[in-house]
Parts: sequence; structure tokens; C-alpha cells
Amino acid sequence: MLPATRFVPFLIATSILLVPAVWNGFPLLEYDTGGYLVSWFEGLLAPSRSPTYGLFLAAGWRLDFWPNVVLQAAAAVWLIRLSLKAHHFSIYPVGLLAVTAVLAVTTALPWLASELITDIFAGLAVLALHVLTWHAERIEPRQRVALIAFIAYAASTHSATYAVLLGLALAALVAKLFNPKLITSAAIARAATAMVLGATMLIAGNYIAAKRLTWTPGGYSLAFARMLQDGIVTRYLDDHCPDVRLKLCPYRNELPLDADEFLWDGPIFDKLGRFAGLGDEMRMIVLESLRDYPWLQIKAAATATAKQLAAIGTGEGIVADMWHTDWAISHFAAQAAPAMHAARQHRGEIDFAAINEVHEPVAWAAMLLLPLIVLLGFWRADFADLSRLSATVALALFGNAAFCSVISNPHDRYGSRLVWIAVFAATLAFWRVLAGARMRTDRSTAEVLR
Repeated sequence: MLPATRFVPFLIATSILLVPAVWNGFPLLEYDTGGYLVSWFEGLLAPSRSPTYGLFLAAGWRLDFWPNVVLQAAAAVWLIRLSLKAHHFSIYPVGLLAVTAVLAVTTALPWLASELITDIFAGLAVLALHVLTWHAERIEPRQRVALIAFIAYAASTHSATYAVLLGLALAALVAKLFNPKLITSAAIARAATAMVLGATMLIAGNYIAAKRLTWTPGGYSLAFARMLQDGIVTRYLDDHCPDVRLKLCPYRNELPLDADEFLWDGPIFDKLGRFAGLGDEMRMIVLESLRDYPWLQIKAAATATAKQLAAIGTGEGIVADMWHTDWAISHFAAQAAPAMHAARQHRGEIDFAAINEVHEPVAWAAMLLLPLIVLLGFWRADFADLSRLSATVALALFGNAAFCSVISNPHDRYGSRLVWIAVFAATLAFWRVLAGARMRTDRSTAEVLR
């Protein structure tokens, strides 16, 4: 049990991150929330919907999903606390509260913690892996075990999160190969354990839900839609049609050149059987397009990555009209439906325009500061730890942008779920600067008095 001097700030910080959900009157919902819920209750492997998060949602539906967002917010506060501890910042009585409050006002963090979607785990897992890999000696053994379990679960909830974490783990391995003293073998082993356990959780979740030992499906379908938007699919169909293998040939001049429109609002996709009917064909087109048009792919990927790095607005997908999520909760969690329908979100009362007037410039400023903090660590030993944190965040942002934009296509949601950790890193750097300035002032005052 935490003493009151620690429990009370932790409780207040958790409550701060739950303000959006409390104000809404119900946990916030997203386009994809229903897909996660359905994947568990119906035993289906929906594209890009991990049953491990579906199980998490199913566990809280009888209490209108409030346990889910409370646990998400508490996990965020726990990771912020561990990160402060690992970087030798004061946590109590006000450190944890102050940092949480800054993030709540200037970033998407409270909205991520308050919504029923996997996005909250993306940034938290990056912080968890950073602490576990670079600063494990500064935390207790039981906390290391807890971090491994948390990273594994977070990685299992979404393929993009897994890819970003895997990239960071491989970057740590490369760093050790170049400088064996920079990072310990035990740290590499812990990171590897978390990644293997995460993959095991994901495959086991798919087997429990659908009796299939497989990775969560959907990657080829999303990549196909991105290539359609970039004009690569049109080029492929023009080069190969007519072809009896290709159901899309008769429709090649009618295909929408927008990924989301094709997958979610396109009559052609529905007519041809959606993911089940077109899955093999989309996979074939993706693989053969990668082989046939490598330079087109590289150009499209580079452009999409740049666009994704710029897409950081808060609130994408938190809208009133989410027919599938509405249906899923009404059908599988009927007890929660009245509260959902009474929520502000369902009545269309949430607008992120004013919020993004704060969040977007703060996020841009924080991202621009990351390379400066990295360089500062080479000049000043007292910033070396924050230099490594900033490098981790920068790599995570770039890896997330590259993976999400190449596999899918750029969306503000993909950027906002990670960019808040850039603001966190910048906040710690600013705090360190202030602490150093105060120390120098106190030293100067003491010398004058002497």
C-alpha cells in the first residue's frame, strides 16, 4: 500500500486524466471501438483489431466500461511516475501532479486515457521500454517485471505499436554493438523478453477468440488501400487488366482514390465481398506492386511518412456518428447503451478546434526541441539521460510515422497518440534547466553572503 502522501497525488493525477470521460458522461468512443468489442464477443479476427484489447473491453462492460478508462489513466500516471524516478526528478508532493497537469492541458493524453481504443498504450509503451532498457537499475526488480508485462500487453494490442517497440529494441541492440558499455546485456534481454511475450500474447489471443494461430489480419488490405490512394493500384490494374484472376479489373475506372472511402464507404469493396472476398487479391496486388514499382513505392512511402509526421491533431475519430460502435455496444453491452446515448459525444457536443489551437503548436515546438535536447546531452553530462529519452522519442515518432503511413495512410490519430511523449521529454528538459538555474542562483547567493 502506498502511504497517503503518495497515494493522494497519484489518485488526483489519475482523476485529472479522466476529466474528458467524466465531462462526457461516458468513456469516449472511436470508430474502431466496436471492432475490438466484436472481435472478442463474436470470435472474429477483424482487420487490425486485436482480441487482447477486445478482452480488456469485455471485462469492463458491466460497469459501463469505466474500469477500462480508470486503468488506462492509472497506467499513464504510473509510467509518468516511473519515468520521473528513472530520470531523478522529484515526484512528491507536487512533481507528479505538475507534470500530469501540464500534459493534460497541452497534449492529447487525457483524451487518449479516456477513450476506449488502444492508442493510449502506444506512447506509454515507448516510455516503459525506455525505462526498462536504459534505466532499469534505478527502479525496483518488481517494477522491471511489471514493465515487461505492460510492454508485452501494449505490443499485443496493435501491430503498429508492436512495430515501433520492435524498432526501438533493435536500435538498442545496435547501440550496444557499437558501444558495449552504453547498454547492458541484461537490458537487451529484458527488451527481447517483452517483445517475445507480446507476440505470444497476440497469437494466443487470436487463438482463444477465433481458434486460429495467426497474427492479427488486415495488413495487406490496409497497404492495398494506401497504394490505391497513391495511384499505384491504378497503375498495376492498367498494366495487368484484363486478367481473369483480378475481380477489380471491370471496376478499375470506378475505384475511389481515397483509402478510407474505398474500405469503409465504397460500394465496390462491399460488392466484391470486402476483406473476405478481396483479401487474396489485395495481397497479390500489394506484393506484385512492391516488386514491379519499387521507386514508386519509395517515393510514396517517403511522402506519406512526411505527411504523417505533420499529422498530430487531437481528436480524430472522436465523433458522434459511429454506427458500428453504436451497434456493437447496443448489441453486446446493452446495459451500457443508455449512458452511451446520453453522453455529450453522442449528442455531437465535442469540438477539438479550440483544443488543437493549443495542442498542435505545443507538439510542433516539442518535436523541434527533440534534436536540440539530444545534442545538449553530448555537451552537458547532466542532460545525458534526457538526451537518450529524446532520441528514443524521436525514433518512435519517425518509426510510427513510417509504419502507419506505409501500411495504412496518414492520419492525425496516429500522430497524436505518440506526440505527447515529445511534450513530456521537453517538459523534463525545461524542468532540468530551471533546476540548474535555481541551483546556480542559490550558489551565487551563498557566496555573496559568505
